Amino acid sequence: MSDGSENAIRLSGLGRDYGDRPALTGVDLELPADASLAVLGPNGSGKSTLLRILATLLRPSRGEVSVLGTELPKDAWKLRGRIGYLGHQPMLYEDLSGRENLEFQARMYGIPAAEAKARIDADLEVVGMGRRAGDRVSDYSAGMKQRIAICRAVLHRPRLLLLDEPDSNLDPEGREAARSLIGHPCDLGWESDGPVTRVVVSHDPQGARAEADQVLELRIGAAA
Repeated sequence: MSDGSENAIRLSGLGRDYGDRPALTGVDLELPADASLAVLGPNGSGKSTLLRILATLLRPSRGEVSVLGTELPKDAWKLRGRIGYLGHQPMLYEDLSGRENLEFQARMYGIPAAEAKARIDADLEVVGMGRRAGDRVSDYSAGMKQRIAICRAVLHRPRLLLLDEPDSNLDPEGREAARSLIGHPCDLGWESDGPVTRVVVSHDPQGARAEADQVLELRIGAAA
């Protein structure tokens, strides 16, 4: 893990409101590059909101946010190619095959065709989807969709992985298969252009703590 000289994420007084209702209040955090953070808390405590702010999908209502040395929200455009985001829902194109979803993602990130094919082939094999990659997503089980969504999140080899309940719908075999793609940064089986940092929202405190370098516990409307 990093010696702490470089912070991948820095939050100071972060807050986010939905109308008159605070979703996050007074969140402070410093997370070194190549560390793994577990975000814990009850439903409604703002875990997914925090992830969406870090992913540049939501603007904070107050406070300071720095991600990979970039201030949010003003310079969010600089970050989007360096972040891999796995949301609570897979959000795949149901009429396309799993492979076609990944090929579309590769084109969006400007990955050369030959390199994209090599990455897609490798990642599909890792998650056990090589033989079913040509089937339409609408024919997949929930667990199969999650495996494809995991491949999509890491396809561009991001510096920051934001994972919202990544084990959702995965059986033990699926969770183990995905580990080399979204496990602890020191265990990842692919290379980025620098250290990889991971933020994981989880409802499994015991399991999340076991794999995390740091833990952030949220209460309703605030950080613990």
